[in-house]
Amino acid sequence: MKTVLFHKHGGPEVLEYTDFPDPQPEAGEALVRLRAAALNRMDVMVRNGWAGLKLELPHINGADGAGEVAALGEGVVEFQVGDHVVINANLGCGECEFCLSGRDNMCRKWHLLGETVRGTYAENICLPIRQLYKLPADFDYHKASAAALVYQTAWHSMVTRGEIKAGETVAIVGAGGGVNSASIQVAKYLGARVIVIGSNAKKLKQAEALGADILIDRSKEEDWSKAVFLATEKRGADAVVDNVGTTFPLSLRALRKGGRLLTVGNSGAPRFEIDNRYIFGKHLSILGSTMSALAEFAEVMELVVAGKLKPVIDSTFPLAEAALAQERLWRGENFGKITLDIE
Repeated sequence: MKTVLFHKHGGPEVLEYTDFPDPQPEAGEALVRLRAAALNRMDVMVRNGWAGLKLELPHINGADGAGEVAALGEGVVEFQVGDHVVINANLGCGECEFCLSGRDNMCRKWHLLGETVRGTYAENICLPIRQLYKLPADFDYHKASAAALVYQTAWHSMVTRGEIKAGETVAIVGAGGGVNSASIQVAKYLGARVIVIGSNAKKLKQAEALGADILIDRSKEEDWSKAVFLATEKRGADAVVDNVGTTFPLSLRALRKGGRLLTVGNSGAPRFEIDNRYIFGKHLSILGSTMSALAEFAEVMELVVAGKLKPVIDSTFPLAEAALAQERLWRGENFGKITLDIE
């Protein structure tokens, strides 16, 4: 099969478009012929590498993907060859106490597809059938792959962990990333008022098209926590979605008393300083999470298929040009998801 892989960590130049042996489905698995994949910043972080990261090299990037079932392993009756499917990249073992209690995103042996195991920048992939969601035959593969990781991540963070309610005000730090564009839509679906803090007028205009109610341009408002405070009649936001990390000090200041900060990542940096006085003085909660449980993935994909949540696709590149796609993503030029065409 054709794939994009790397034999060593480094810049985009380490990515190779080449041949790799086709995987074969084991019992309980399906072989998926991928037609589309979607990028995440994690792809570039894994390619660059970090201390302690252990991979079987060569490694294949990619958490998101959609295609059709090409073959089935022994004992699989839930799917048929030809079924259209989208992949859930949240890999639980299916056996530990967390998986058995429906909290597989907290699995003791948890993996993320494309991070510690080979992923979707390839023509074929084998996965346990619990990782697959059956799509309508006419649903677009690129929209499905663009939705899979970011919508389940936003849903678990905002609904399960954050308990966002109708009428609340949610501030979202960043406009263009996949999780942020998904978070805008999830918040609006829940009936919340949405403030978006973006880096430029163009991205804020796109956020407004998704339903954002209040737009704050951080290139003009250096202390955007004050702008949030004023926009909420000096009350503060009920919740702030902050997946940057280094912006936590401003996010904590932007929250009302008893508010909660929701985070699923650290695109700015993993280590930074915060003023603890804001946390105990304002009775704040910091709620972290990763991905979602299997049941939540099915729930949010049903909303995507029904058109109630609409994936935002920035651009599409051929699989062979994955390096160029990663560069666009890493420079922050995208609004929404970048996908790869694997036709």
